[in-house]
Amino acid sequence: MQVLSSMCRSVSMVANSRKIPLPEWVSHIGDLEPSIYHADRSGDHYRECLSLAVDEVPVLNGKTPVQVYQEFCESFKSSFSNLFGSTITGVTVGLGPDGELRYPCHRHLASHTNIPGVGEFQCYDKNMLNLLKEKAEAAGNPLWGLAGPHDAPSYDQFPNSSQFFKDNGGSWDSPYGDFFLSWYSSELLSHGDRLLSLASTSFSNTPVTVHGKIPLMHSWYKTRAHPSELTAGFYNTASRDGYEAVAEMFARNSCKMILPGMDLSDKHQPQESLSSPESMLAQIRIVCRKHRDRDFWAELGGF
Repeated sequence: MQVLSSMCRSVSMVANSRKIPLPEWVSHIGDLEPSIYHADRSGDHYRECLSLAVDEVPVLNGKTPVQVYQEFCESFKSSFSNLFGSTITGVTVGLGPDGELRYPCHRHLASHTNIPGVGEFQCYDKNMLNLLKEKAEAAGNPLWGLAGPHDAPSYDQFPNSSQFFKDNGGSWDSPYGDFFLSWYSSELLSHGDRLLSLASTSFSNTPVTVHGKIPLMHSWYKTRAHPSELTAGFYNTASRDGYEAVAEMFARNSCKMILPGMDLSDKHQPQESLSSPESMLAQIRIVCRKHRDRDFWAELGGF
């Protein structure tokens, strides 16, 4: 049996399964202080997952989310250790929305089409903005730390609807774009590393395998910018591999990777979405094999 351990609202991939919300006491804190949640450009908060910028900030009754999660893992291990290796063979660490390592970049879907938009950057809660400000000042460009990209599209818009994600001359392919995307993706990677390292240490002396899930953001993969991946936090473009660092992070923490959507094919995707799940899976397969053995790749699949 696989056990899902999460501080985010999670949704099983099994049809008609119930959603697992945040603990009620955490939601109550969020009602009083919504800045513990991610926020988009218009200031709307995503209340099903804590902002990764508060991982090490004591926002939960004097404790950090990482401390609370560690205590939960230790309590779980103590309570169910007699089932490890028999009934319980694996623990899946919730890393973000729906358990996946990503930002909550896709909240809407336009009603007139089944083609997903590019999503929206989630860097507007005060804690993320503080981190961005510090990074920009350290880079000698304080104006870059005032907000996210001003010329990025909104959730349901397509890449060419504004300047940022355009294939030719887009702001993503500029010094500012590289600065922002490097920072945005590194914060997500650091978040994943913190949680996987914690779980790997907690269960290191048990016959239990630790897993984490990454998303398959395959829409617009055939463009140069790969906007759906960028807003989700993966700095992967036609000229930059954004998954090697992810695979290395999983390998470093001796964790297995779960990737939903292994059965997707290009021919079943809307042509207008410029999607290619097959190419994306091939790219991830290469970096997984580079950093781990075949058993690592064998763990990739639906959850």
